[in-house]
Amino acid sequence: MDTAKSGADVLFILLGAIMVLAMHSGFAFLELGTVRRKNQVNALVKIMTDFAVSTLAYFLVGYSVAYGVSFFVGAKTLSGEGGVFAAHGYEMVKFFFLLTFAAAIPAIISGGIAERAKFFPQLMATAVLVGLIYPFFEGLVWGGRLGFQTLIEGLFGAPFHDFAGSVVVHAVGGWAGLGAVLMLGNRLGRYKKGGGLVAFPPSNIPFLALGAWILSVGWFGFNVMSAQTVEAVSGLVAMNSLMAMVGGTLAALIAGRNDPGFVHNGPLAGLVAVCAGSDVMHPLGALATGAGAGALFVWAFDQCQLKWKIDDVLGVWPLHGLCGAMGGIACGIFGLEALGGMGGVSFLSQVAGTVVGAVYALICGAGLYGLLKMTVGIRLSEEGERHGADIAIHNITAYPEEDATRMG
Repeated sequence: MDTAKSGADVLFILLGAIMVLAMHSGFAFLELGTVRRKNQVNALVKIMTDFAVSTLAYFLVGYSVAYGVSFFVGAKTLSGEGGVFAAHGYEMVKFFFLLTFAAAIPAIISGGIAERAKFFPQLMATAVLVGLIYPFFEGLVWGGRLGFQTLIEGLFGAPFHDFAGSVVVHAVGGWAGLGAVLMLGNRLGRYKKGGGLVAFPPSNIPFLALGAWILSVGWFGFNVMSAQTVEAVSGLVAMNSLMAMVGGTLAALIAGRNDPGFVHNGPLAGLVAVCAGSDVMHPLGALATGAGAGALFVWAFDQCQLKWKIDDVLGVWPLHGLCGAMGGIACGIFGLEALGGMGGVSFLSQVAGTVVGAVYALICGAGLYGLLKMTVGIRLSEEGERHGADIAIHNITAYPEEDATRMG
């Protein structure tokens, strides 16, 4: 029975890893559909290569930083024969699963800095983000490192609860992305001299929608499989994810006045926000959380672009940074037994953990991209940006035959 259980756990978390890996194609198509036509190839190449660099960084350094586990032992030991690692290579698939979370950090940031960022400096940033910056905070919250959770529990009566990463993954990615966007600056021609906004319409709404759908479906692996064992799996997590997705969609539909960009980002906002408390909320609490996040995304995206003049192309700070932070705090509200939740959470613990994560990520993101800006540079030349990242970096467009015919 023990052998069957350990084998089932390996298969369970492996399926979760595959579902979250598939989400990275969603990141790619969401960005591909949102950017202008001359930057579509770059969107696809960035997500693929960022994942490859993330894998190496997390394997060599990051996983050890977060959990104190090193893979520099023999294959027999890794597979569980030596008794140090779990049977059937469970630690290997757990690494794969958590890697897909870690690799979401540069995938999130990619959308914010699209259309004007240099390619190789971004890969350098990815290595640092996934090798050091993200796993340090991941280790504090999920790895029991440095007594962080003990401190939070001692101060506020409960540890910081983030079941599937509203703060650990999404808020950290979104706030680090804000730092990157601020260091990079706005796209050429985005704002008129008088301050007015110049419309840069999405290149492909169907691809944008495809990306949103892939992310939404994969999110059920992201959330449900965060249980990490078959024994711990909960249908409540699936139901809450579904309700938050629906709430975010409908709120964005109304607040965004039928705009398809908002409609397809609405479910993502809801799913970002529900990650933290998906295992402790009542479904109605998850619905309210998702709806709040969908409305927050629409408002914050408009504020960024129109009022604050922060040219965050895909709205990664509103979507992941703000909705992730909102979800971390909402867990401390709708997770309470008094509001139909499972209990075991503290509002003040959630506020404290969320603030620490957001501030840490903003400082690290601005510091990392600021350092790269001063050394190797992070922005394409004006000529490269005008021609587009596809030609400037990859020497080919998304539609080479069509473009060649038109130019001829």
